[in-house]
Amino acid sequence: MNRPTDPRVRLTIRQLEVFSAIARGGSTRAAADQVARSQSAASNALAELEGTLGVPLFDRVGKRLVLNENGRALLPHAAGIVEQASQTQALFSETHPAALRLAASYTIGEYLLPELMAGWKKAHAASRIQLRITNTHEVLEAIAAFDADVGFIEGQHTHPDLVLRRWRSDTMVVVASPKHPLAGRRPSLAQLAVSNWILREAGSGTREASDRWLLRQLDEVRVDLELGSNEAVKRTVALGLGLGCLSRHTVADAIGQGWLVELKTPLTELRRTLSIAVHRSKTLGSVAQVFLQHCMDTHTAAG
Repeated sequence: MNRPTDPRVRLTIRQLEVFSAIARGGSTRAAADQVARSQSAASNALAELEGTLGVPLFDRVGKRLVLNENGRALLPHAAGIVEQASQTQALFSETHPAALRLAASYTIGEYLLPELMAGWKKAHAASRIQLRITNTHEVLEAIAAFDADVGFIEGQHTHPDLVLRRWRSDTMVVVASPKHPLAGRRPSLAQLAVSNWILREAGSGTREASDRWLLRQLDEVRVDLELGSNEAVKRTVALGLGLGCLSRHTVADAIGQGWLVELKTPLTELRRTLSIAVHRSKTLGSVAQVFLQHCMDTHTAAG
């Protein structure tokens, strides 16, 4: 095994930043774009890092750089060091404070986090937040790949690299247009089974919960439309094209305004867990830790 030839050589933040960017992008070219350096400078930084550590960090597969065992061991430490360095620098920068990177499923990102972020900003006016809203599977992948610091997801999931903390509970409801034939009635299970349904796309936490709830109790579920957002489902259901199955959080406004109605069905109630996800091996920076406590405290106060 090769060892560093010069014991005076030390790791640098820039080397670890380039290494983390290559791990995300799969090439020195992609890393160069992320860290605003030339490709040759990114390649040199990687070579210096591997030389200092005395081990290769990537396997060269065609034109791609794929993390090997050494690289996978280093990545959580490198990501944590780079984040802490960025936060330290931000202490002395009023114009460009380090951003808190969040990833959330659609239900949480669109309906729960806006209020939480507003409360956070009142107490931390200089704090910047980058929120990525996507489906639950991609939220987990973003946290695992260190592309986000904290994730918010729906449903029951596990991931070997992540720690999930129970946060809130949620209830699924069946909604329809006020003009739908079943509106204002208590439909039977047989009537629900022959109805057309408008559901979220596969891979979303809402679709996972819908399938688990409906398929367990109905002889069949006629999925007529699969849509990629809660708002698209709500608007399409409101046009009378079918029944929807969504989180109560997502439809409360529409029901209150009268353009959707909740159906009282014989389905047994389904409550699901909303969770917070963080990387098992990464030490969160102080900003992320304080924001997590804000989320927990706000929920406790609301309850």
